[in-house]
Amino acid sequence: MTFPHATPMTEDPTWRLIRRLGYAGLIPFVFLALCLWLVGPELHPYVALSMQGYGAVIVSFLGGIHWGVGFRNALIRPNAPRIHFTWGVVPSLLAWVGVMMPAFAGLPLLGFVLIGCYLMDRRTWPAAGLAPWLPMRLQLTLVASLCCFLAAGAT
Repeated sequence: MTFPHATPMTEDPTWRLIRRLGYAGLIPFVFLALCLWLVGPELHPYVALSMQGYGAVIVSFLGGIHWGVGFRNALIRPNAPRIHFTWGVVPSLLAWVGVMMPAFAGLPLLGFVLIGCYLMDRRTWPAAGLAPWLPMRLQLTLVASLCCFLAAGAT
């Protein structure tokens, strides 16, 4: 879906804000992953849990986006695909498991779930008119998942 009256993504102030907020969301990933390599062992459990918690929140947020897309689709066309509703709960459930696991296992799980979320977005977002955001989603996913993997290596 394109909006002919819309300003290009690079010029629209709302889209610029969305980009800034998206990239700012990487700050905790990078900071906490770095901290896990720098702090003493007495702080590791707290920093690792913080990293797991933040990763789980972001993974849940990514699932929630699908519910929003699903609701919008259901309003504008009858018999819209239900994939957004069914997939939308999966990331939250996996995120919960990732937080309940020890960090050395939970952080890689969260990294892989982030990648899975991107793959599902790549499959479903074009039909929802969200394809222009996929390059940014890929960049966010690569950095966030890499941070989860690096953080796991420090635990």
